[in-house]
Amino acid sequence: MREDGANYLNQQVLAKLMAQPLQARLPMEGTVSGHHKSPHRGSSVEFAEYRNYVPGDDLRRLDWRVLGRTDRYYMKEYEAETNLRCYLVLDCSASMRFSGAHGSKLEFAKRLIASLAYLVVHQGDAAGLICVGEKTVFEIPPRRNPAHLKLILETLDKAEARGETGLQATLHELAESVRRRALVIVFSDLFSESDGLLGCFQHLRFQKHDLAVFHLLDRMELNFEFDRPVRFVDLENSFSLVTEPASVRDEYLKQLHLFLERMRLGCHEFHSDYRMVVTDQDYGSVLADFLGERARLGAGSVF
Repeated sequence: MREDGANYLNQQVLAKLMAQPLQARLPMEGTVSGHHKSPHRGSSVEFAEYRNYVPGDDLRRLDWRVLGRTDRYYMKEYEAETNLRCYLVLDCSASMRFSGAHGSKLEFAKRLIASLAYLVVHQGDAAGLICVGEKTVFEIPPRRNPAHLKLILETLDKAEARGETGLQATLHELAESVRRRALVIVFSDLFSESDGLLGCFQHLRFQKHDLAVFHLLDRMELNFEFDRPVRFVDLENSFSLVTEPASVRDEYLKQLHLFLERMRLGCHEFHSDYRMVVTDQDYGSVLADFLGERARLGAGSVF
């Protein structure tokens, strides 16, 4: 494995994805001009609305045609555009090292994150990385320069799956500490209590952050196709249980379906982007669908 983390980047995949930039679905609050909608008014070419003239306003934005027709003073307001700050949050709890025929959930997540970080930086926006185990293991604030991208890739290379998950606490802290509106993308198997998870998502949305959740699962977890007695081990606390799969399969699949629906409907209720992803999928196609859907929906579509 290369120490710079570049092994998580595939140039053919990136070449296909570069044609479609990552779009925020909500107005963002960046630090420089860019191509994402801002909640503030500015001076771009996209007209937003009229408002009444107030003494001291810039007369260059006065609509003289309306004044000539109605003898009333109206100012033209335009949508301001800004850059995007993207926080990529990687769950590094021990359950993420579960590995089926196509590799571990952690390695799949790293490929998704590395590719998105590359796209974000190369479209002139800022990418940051947060790796979460029992507590925050690595935290790299969003930056826009290529050297920062190299740091993200090197950190991904070092990240390991161990311990219990501290995802909920980290997301609550992130919601409070990030003052400007940002895009937060979470990569996790969501092995945690559903109400607590949805509470984190609601908190982020309450703070006006755009939220996307990649829920990563292995095909074995979805199908539960075991045909002999198996010892199931909780990777986060070493609890184990020997059971006959046939005796618990129906109830397991029922509870799994209820959990997935709870996550999907809960994220939809909070106007968050929920995507259940299986690790045998092509990660390039997963990202292409994600980018394409955001482009179709456009900014402001989740209000």
